[in-house]
Amino acid sequence: MGTTIIDDESNKILGDLIEDGETLIAAHGGVGGWGNIHFVSPSNQAPRKCIAGEKGEAKNLRLELKLLAQAGLLGLPNAGKSTLLSSVSAARPKIANYPFTTLIPNLGVVQIDGERNFVMADIPGLVEGAHQGRGLGHRFLKHLERTRVLVHLIEFPLDPKFGNPWEDFSTLSEELEKYDPKLAELPRIVVLSKIDLCNEPAKIEELREQFEGYEFYPISAVTKKGIKPLMEAVWRKVN
Repeated sequence: MGTTIIDDESNKILGDLIEDGETLIAAHGGVGGWGNIHFVSPSNQAPRKCIAGEKGEAKNLRLELKLLAQAGLLGLPNAGKSTLLSSVSAARPKIANYPFTTLIPNLGVVQIDGERNFVMADIPGLVEGAHQGRGLGHRFLKHLERTRVLVHLIEFPLDPKFGNPWEDFSTLSEELEKYDPKLAELPRIVVLSKIDLCNEPAKIEELREQFEGYEFYPISAVTKKGIKPLMEAVWRKVN
């Protein structure tokens, strides 16, 4: 976890606490005064004299807790992010077949082999208008600010009338741009999830062509198909 300290009045960021034991001076104390003991002399053992101190700074601060993950799972509600995280790590986020099952970000450590691992964050599903706070978007998007790569999940459309992967991808890309242009510039891997529901491989290849220019990985977190090459790709991007 990392903590951002913000001056609530000016909305200015005073600093970030990322490393263990790191400290930050957010406000300075006042100069101390001098009591009568400082004015004792041989001829005046009980002086009635003192110098008042000065007041210190007073600030209202806002602390924002942000996850420290190298890879962030991004996608619309029910895209399969939690299922993927639970299949590649020991994390056990809540999984159910309804939107916004995940209400708080979850972290999992993905172990590639004995020496290679990375931390992945499952961010609750984002919707159009997330940059303005819709669907608690502000609360979730901030957790992507420290990631090195975005793993963007799009759900395989069982019926094209009710789902267009490219439009879904474009919608969230626009939300990232509006929230913070730096997020939109992060390396991104496109993942087509739930391919175990697809009986026509040609449809997957059609979608692959739509996302030309992006690394594209069709996977099934349930059957584990495509998971290993995906995690290897994320590792390469992270490093």
